[in-house]
Amino acid sequence: MKYSYKVVDKGTYYRKDVFRHFSEDCKCSVSMTARIDVTDLVNHSKKTNTKFYLNFLYVLSKVMNSREDYRMGYLWQSDELICYDTVNPTQYVFHEDTETCTPVYTEYDEDYDVFYHNAFADLERAKESREYGLDSANHPNWFDASYISWLSYDSLNIELPDGYLFFAPIINWGKYREENGRYVMPVSVRLNHAIADGYLVANVFRLLQQEIEAFSDKSC
Repeated sequence: MKYSYKVVDKGTYYRKDVFRHFSEDCKCSVSMTARIDVTDLVNHSKKTNTKFYLNFLYVLSKVMNSREDYRMGYLWQSDELICYDTVNPTQYVFHEDTETCTPVYTEYDEDYDVFYHNAFADLERAKESREYGLDSANHPNWFDASYISWLSYDSLNIELPDGYLFFAPIINWGKYREENGRYVMPVSVRLNHAIADGYLVANVFRLLQQEIEAFSDKSC
């Protein structure tokens, strides 16, 4: 899998002091769960007879590629902070018969039609497998995008071992539910504190809301 990146100068990095602290003194992550309004996306999906899940995956992937803070990486061999040109979603297919998941690597494409077609095809192929098949070594610029379809939850926490500088975003979302005539959906965002703080985590939710509205309006 081809990918490209630029090396970030840690001496001029705009978060250099925060990066040093949370990559050396206090290695930890920041996670947050909030509900977003997906009414427009639900209605659009029904109107166009497209899958809500894939439409949200597209919007999410677009947000994750919208600014460098969500495309950061770390090369431990050379102690380099890097920024990928593009990050792609690792989605999952659940097998009812074995109650296990298979990771599905889908390349992000800004063209919605191309992305939707490829993501759907990737899922269909993965349904034939029962292997876990995670291959993160060959997919460094991929972020975790996992749908928890069985529950409209209120809180979710994903923990990683202390001292491990893992910068790829981990995004989860659950079932949407109706509240006061609107559809709301829980979304959880985890980012490494060395490259993100509360503002950058909260900003993902703001950007998701904006992109959902723009996507639904443009696609009507």
